[in-house]
Amino acid sequence: MAEEVDYEALPSNAGLGVNMLAGALAGITEHSVMFPIDSIKTRMQVFATSPAAVYTGIGNAFTRISSTEGMRALWRGVSSVILGAGPAHAVHFGTYEAMKELAGGNAAGNQWLATSLAGASATVASDALMNPFDVIKQRMQVHQSEFRSVFTAMRVVYRTEGLAAFYVSYPTTLMMSVPFTAVQFTVYEHMKKLLNPSNDYSPVTHMIAGGMAGGVAAGVTTPLDVAKTLLQTRGTSHDAEIRRVGGMVDALRIIWKRDGIKGFGRGMSPRVLTHMPSNALCWLSYEFFKVAIREQ
Repeated sequence: MAEEVDYEALPSNAGLGVNMLAGALAGITEHSVMFPIDSIKTRMQVFATSPAAVYTGIGNAFTRISSTEGMRALWRGVSSVILGAGPAHAVHFGTYEAMKELAGGNAAGNQWLATSLAGASATVASDALMNPFDVIKQRMQVHQSEFRSVFTAMRVVYRTEGLAAFYVSYPTTLMMSVPFTAVQFTVYEHMKKLLNPSNDYSPVTHMIAGGMAGGVAAGVTTPLDVAKTLLQTRGTSHDAEIRRVGGMVDALRIIWKRDGIKGFGRGMSPRVLTHMPSNALCWLSYEFFKVAIREQ
């Protein structure tokens, strides 16, 4: 019988390069598989002026988009995610593992403070790299988008709105992603130890823990995600007030003014539905690639 891999030894022994490569492959896998649901989430969050772009739910959105625009419309913008997610997730997981080790998160016991700090640090670094790609992704996802090419979209947005357009949502992204990632990693590590106290390598444990962590974190941070979408798609809007939105507080004000408290929950169901399986897949892919690379 082949010797069993000591899973819990991987983070400290595998090395930064392994963690970064595993993270890159995991990120591309995660975002690509769940992309159609993410497209529906974006459309449900946008304040559309056309009745054709107003959806009552995930099923309604899927049926109407696929029947009127074709299934390909649900995948529009996936190339931007693939270009950005690999490097961003490499930085994310590499930073996480390095900070977790530095803060003592690999020590015995439930080191929630260390894992929260590591998760938050990872997000600050990776979001700085991913934010421009996320802006382009959402510009391509919206109803009647003029863009079919990532590079055309980048060129047009830069020419008409300047460099600031790629980072107008970055403070909001951090305000959302830092607590999202802290909650995600904390719930993940807690559930992993609860479900797998023997610390054996267990793909099922990673899927369950990752899925639960993603769902909780996604639900909690949905209000800020709505604001982020408004900021990132402002250049596609025909509404003068939305086109002039200048930051997170401004975006939150508009959401409250137009839709009240329910506006902050726009797109919550597809957001949670996206993050639960995608996070489960991400953690499963990450741990698998880390083991596979280490065994080479």
